[in-house]
Amino acid sequence: MIAKIGRSCNLYGALVYNNNKVESEKGKILMTNKMIETADGRYTVSQLAHSFEPYLAANRNTEKYTLHISLNPDPKDKVNDEDFVQIAQDYMNKMGYGEQPYVVFKHLDIDRTHIHIVSVTVDELGKKISDRFEKRRSMEVCRELENKFELAPATMKRDEKYDLIFYPVDPKAGDVKNQMASVIRHLPKYYQFRSLGEYNALLSLFNITTEKVDGELQGRIQSGLLYFPLNEKGEKAGSPFKASLFGKDAGLSALEKHFLKCRESLKDDVLKSHLKKVIANIIKSTLNENDFKNNLIRRGINTVIRRNSNGMMYGITFIDHTSKTVWNGSGLGKEFSSNTLNERWKNENLKENKRMSSKNNEIPGTARQPAPLSDKPHEFFGFLEKHQNDSQSEESFIESAGGLFSFDNYSLQEELEFENQMRKRRKKKR
Repeated sequence: MIAKIGRSCNLYGALVYNNNKVESEKGKILMTNKMIETADGRYTVSQLAHSFEPYLAANRNTEKYTLHISLNPDPKDKVNDEDFVQIAQDYMNKMGYGEQPYVVFKHLDIDRTHIHIVSVTVDELGKKISDRFEKRRSMEVCRELENKFELAPATMKRDEKYDLIFYPVDPKAGDVKNQMASVIRHLPKYYQFRSLGEYNALLSLFNITTEKVDGELQGRIQSGLLYFPLNEKGEKAGSPFKASLFGKDAGLSALEKHFLKCRESLKDDVLKSHLKKVIANIIKSTLNENDFKNNLIRRGINTVIRRNSNGMMYGITFIDHTSKTVWNGSGLGKEFSSNTLNERWKNENLKENKRMSSKNNEIPGTARQPAPLSDKPHEFFGFLEKHQNDSQSEESFIESAGGLFSFDNYSLQEELEFENQMRKRRKKKR
């Protein structure tokens, strides 16, 4: 059995991610510990969050107060619900979280049945529960539980390329081909994109780009792909590699099949309408490009912006790591296109400059320069580096991205109200 431990400051996102599985009948709540019960045993996200409020209000200074654990037996193990409950209780007790409020979710949406546990890392007095030697202790607990419940032991052998998976390519580090392979071979397994442009937007987060090339073979014109490593500025930083070096799934014909499949599956407007709602809320609450991108990153959404030689934005793509989908801005709607956003930010900047100019005229010496906007298309780096340490494989990284940054079925306003309420209660308590 493998345990994956994630920490964040986003309790609501973790609860939404798991409760969404329940509401879509792809999961269920197996048990709760020290949680406020409901009459029918069903919960909304707000009802679940309510049980954690006293702990968050008492929180002193722990930034990553959300604990999100997944326990994953071997797919060959047939674990019933009673055993899953006992496994969850034993694990939490041995890891020092047995007296914490927590809820255990069972996920049924993939063949590998597993459980997720959501809790908080601060006790009722607001003190952080020690996480010293957590990974080592977790491995020891898993070995004990394997013996107790006669589960298949987790393999300790690691792929020599394991640590390269989903890391951005660093051309200076050498072995560029293997660095690129660890990304290219896995992205199509998890993400949906409908064109080469959307695929390139996703690749750019990892310092890679691809180009279509035509050539003649035995008198026939054939098309293929070349992959290039990029530097931190998004510029080509080395010789290209043929797609065939990364396997058949990296080639043009396989990707075109992937495009068609994704176009069909993304006809469902649920994902699209949800993403539009999230982005629309961010647009209303931000005045410039930098704030816009940073707010989206906090919600697990990246923006990849294309600019011309004059630095003018002419295209924008949104990458939602929660639903693992890639969307061109204009494809979402005119209000999300680069032209519309350009015009909005231009107007807002003019208003802000006038306001600051007026204020500075009244109070000499108070001029403040606005923060420079980032031109890098790799805003995902911070998100990746922040959470990579909590993941031991490409699967756990994808799962933590989805699990800790999911905002389905509730409004951003509800999340903000929850955070404001916790801040007020902490202030009052002090």
